[in-house]
Amino acid sequence: MPAKQAVKPVRIVLAKVGLDGHDRGVKVVARALRDAGYEVIYTGLRQTPEMVVDAALQEDAQVIGLSIHSGAHMTLFPAVVDELKRRRRPTSWSSAGGSSPTTTSPP
Repeated sequence: MPAKQAVKPVRIVLAKVGLDGHDRGVKVVARALRDAGYEVIYTGLRQTPEMVVDAALQEDAQVIGLSIHSGAHMTLFPAVVDELKRRRRPTSWSSAGGSSPTTTSPP
């Protein structure tokens, strides 16, 4: 009977990008992900897109999650994606959550 190989948990970097100072929601999400078995790295408040990508690369993360409540999601999320492309390091998956005005949501 072959031995089972240990499965590495998915590594997720969670970040608050820009000047948004509200972090309760992202901390709740981080805790829920950890409880579900994911490895979560929370970078803290007021991160730049470059700082988020640096953290994701240093931590060898497969996923980047952004929490944005400042209304700057249409600028900051693409900036993170562009920084990943610039470094030729796409992640498996990127996600953003927070406050999204209905005027910027697709129909």
